[in-house]
Amino acid sequence: MDERRAEPDHNTGVNNSVSLYGEFTLTGNRKVRCAVSLTERELVVQRLTSTPVGRNKAVLSLKDCVGCRAYREDDNADPAAYLSAYFYPLKRRWMSSGVSRQRVEQSFHLAALQDPRANLEEAEKWARAVRERSARQQYPRDGVLMSQLSRPCRMMLLVNPQSGKGGGADSLQQPHPTQCSTRRGVPHTLVITEHQNHARELVREADLSQWDALVIMSGDGLLFEVINGLLEREDWEDAIRTPLGILPGGSGNALAASIHHYSRSSPVSSEELLLSCGFLLCKGLVSRMDLVSVQLSSGPRLFSFLSLAWGFVADVDIESEKYRHVGAARFTVGTLVRLASLRVYRGRLAYLPAPDQETLRNEVTLHCNNQTLRSRDSVGQNTFHNSCHSNNSLKARRTESTPSRSPHKAPRGPPDSLLPPLDQQLPGDWVLVQEEDFVLMLAMYHSHLAEDLLAAPGAAPDDGVIHLFYVRAGISRAALLKLFLAMEKGEHLGTNCQHLVYVKVRALRLEPFSPKGIITMDGEVVEYGPLQAEVHRGLARLITG
Repeated sequence: MDERRAEPDHNTGVNNSVSLYGEFTLTGNRKVRCAVSLTERELVVQRLTSTPVGRNKAVLSLKDCVGCRAYREDDNADPAAYLSAYFYPLKRRWMSSGVSRQRVEQSFHLAALQDPRANLEEAEKWARAVRERSARQQYPRDGVLMSQLSRPCRMMLLVNPQSGKGGGADSLQQPHPTQCSTRRGVPHTLVITEHQNHARELVREADLSQWDALVIMSGDGLLFEVINGLLEREDWEDAIRTPLGILPGGSGNALAASIHHYSRSSPVSSEELLLSCGFLLCKGLVSRMDLVSVQLSSGPRLFSFLSLAWGFVADVDIESEKYRHVGAARFTVGTLVRLASLRVYRGRLAYLPAPDQETLRNEVTLHCNNQTLRSRDSVGQNTFHNSCHSNNSLKARRTESTPSRSPHKAPRGPPDSLLPPLDQQLPGDWVLVQEEDFVLMLAMYHSHLAEDLLAAPGAAPDDGVIHLFYVRAGISRAALLKLFLAMEKGEHLGTNCQHLVYVKVRALRLEPFSPKGIITMDGEVVEYGPLQAEVHRGLARLITG
């Protein structure tokens, strides 16, 4: 080993001196010899050839390193050891102003000594040093306290083979970090789900002490199963703190796109999104994630991690299932089809504003004294209390069109402190939306509604609020299309659309009056009828990187 000095980095105050230096050959081409230097922040690889220096020097940031390992081959006659380091640096995309992650592997052949053990010890010394310095590059983001997963991390990887275009399991063959998880000291147990609620049943009964994280490779529906399965356990308070990771394998991939967005990287999709999420997963940084409890008119409450939708958005999500073979483009096709026959939905919406929100125009505070309720009824504005009873006759008809979820057990979880029983009046600090005719209602808790729909640009995993959007009836097809086109870049709130309302809330209640319709939770169809929801801040744990 050789010690070499370098100037400190004046931007960070870190002394970027060379702590390790060695000369090794490349594993794939032993005729190429390299000078390898490790500093506090970088791994520098310089080929020792006559070719111009600029073409033979690689400077790799340890922030982009996801692992490093030392090993020997099975050939006992070969005394050499090997050192492999794995990086996912950001590189500019061809013919694009954006950047995306690309896989870079540096692998070296160490054979300076005849003693195999000594060569392996040298390689292990380098591997430890790379991992330790890489770990020191992780910093809390925006003042959010983040913890780091144990090393080595044991993962259960759940894959839905039917997600996306139906090739979820095939995605495992793509060159993303889980493919090399075992080689990097991250052992995982692979589970291919076989039927609806398989993942839910599995995590409800599993011995979670065997794993440090549960990773879902699917669309958003499988994570919905996992979260509710964890909350059905007797030890739900500990179980729901199990770190959850997501690798995009569906056609929506909203949570995966949100996690990528939180890393402040340029928008990506498809395989680039998979690579980015794999990189963030390997970094192993965990933050808190809000969950929203949802009470339906019958059955136990459920927990949602992504969204609630009624009207146009829910229709597009479910009706576009027939276009699943085109992948993420199914939502574009579904949007155009639904725009051609735009529907209006009658219902009632109320919410409890977040503390920093002001009452918007066209909204009034919901007073719960009997005189106010009678006054509203006299002009045909049914109250939640009255209309919940008047709509009981519709429940049987609505339930028939709702797929069975086979919950088996009622999710436990923390109590809902903000919600009265669904058939009772709301407190006086709630806001009642005067409009009864809607095109859509959308409640979001993350930034993205799909890979290419930045619905709530200001959302964070644990901001403790529900980002509530609704569009009033009367909007033209052209204006609604313009709104969704602007949402691709998160610019819809700047369109000054008079029919769009956005407010941050802590809880909400929705009562559909229209006899037919679809309500989705995290993209899954739930019972059509009255519901209410409350956010529980930081209840779950999410691997965000």
